[in-house]
Amino acid sequence: MQLLWFIPTHGDGRYLATATGGRAVSFTYLRQIAQAVDDLGYTGALLPTGRSCEDAWIVASTLVSLTRQMRFLVAIRPGLVSPGVAARMAATFDRLSSGRLLINVVTGGDPVELAGDGLHLDHDRRYELTDEFLTVWRAIASGEQVNLQGDYLNIQDGKLLFPPVQKPYPPLWFGGSSPIAQKIAAKHVDVYLTWGEPPAQVAEKIASVKRLAEAEGRTLRFGIRLHVIVRETESEAWDAANQLIKYVDDEAIAKAQKAYARMDSVGQQRMTQLHHGSREALEISPNLWAGVGLVRGGAGTALVGDPQTVAARILEYADLGIESFILSGYPHLEEAYRVAELLFPHLPLANLPAVETQHVLSPFGEIVANEDFPEQHKQKATSIS
Repeated sequence: MQLLWFIPTHGDGRYLATATGGRAVSFTYLRQIAQAVDDLGYTGALLPTGRSCEDAWIVASTLVSLTRQMRFLVAIRPGLVSPGVAARMAATFDRLSSGRLLINVVTGGDPVELAGDGLHLDHDRRYELTDEFLTVWRAIASGEQVNLQGDYLNIQDGKLLFPPVQKPYPPLWFGGSSPIAQKIAAKHVDVYLTWGEPPAQVAEKIASVKRLAEAEGRTLRFGIRLHVIVRETESEAWDAANQLIKYVDDEAIAKAQKAYARMDSVGQQRMTQLHHGSREALEISPNLWAGVGLVRGGAGTALVGDPQTVAARILEYADLGIESFILSGYPHLEEAYRVAELLFPHLPLANLPAVETQHVLSPFGEIVANEDFPEQHKQKATSIS
């Protein structure tokens, strides 16, 4: 199992839909989060994309030399950049980071934002463009010389002179819930991502993509994007969830839902259908809470509970075939530590950091009265089946 975190290049805070407790994006803060991710043993971190965010490639480039092992999941945007340029960007980052790049293929689901960037294609045509883009990108990144006359792209002698470290190229991650998006995933990508829908819906999606991949003679891995609110007790976790949206009023919800309604993203539509813009019945599946999605686009659900319960829910998704979990929490710096401390010990993680024996500094927190090492609090062992 791989756990990734999230770098909030659109801003952060203790609460949603308010400037109260808010944190602006700064290099210092992003560096703190990235180095926490690197030290705590997360596999890497997702950087979001879009006009509401700082540019993901530039942010990742500023952070790569300040980290040792974490990987950066960075977006390429078909239609906004050419496949040849995107392949060179990826190869350069991969070489200079010693193979720490992951690629997130983002077709986009907001026609208004895309029009502002000069892309004026409807939903299915954007995915047709993505198909051509990935056909070219994969070939160029693999070292082939490419000529393609398509409906959207005209590539003549496209090639890459300096190859990436990872072979045949940095892994491609991709999320899309529509039928055409699933076909693109089955044909091209390495990891198919879903947002945090209830397990039954995720199972249906995985089964559909697997069938499509088998028809292409391919196999895929699967990942999920979720928020997480984990506390030492169940009641503390639910209190934290309610605190997160304490400033979310009806006006904020209406404004957000109006923005989502203009989108042609099937994934966003599925997220919205989980709560219908209502505060009622936000626990849509055991410990799966849709409160984030009232005012946040994209991933709108959180797993809420004590460590054992949240771990059990994560393992339910793992049993469906999910290998990679991209998690986040507000604020992202503190929650990166909280999740590592409370949740990591209950999960079969692939890359936990080794803890070295410390002879001078205590690995068990602040020393009591300057000379006594605190004993670890003993709890009853809890098994997760």
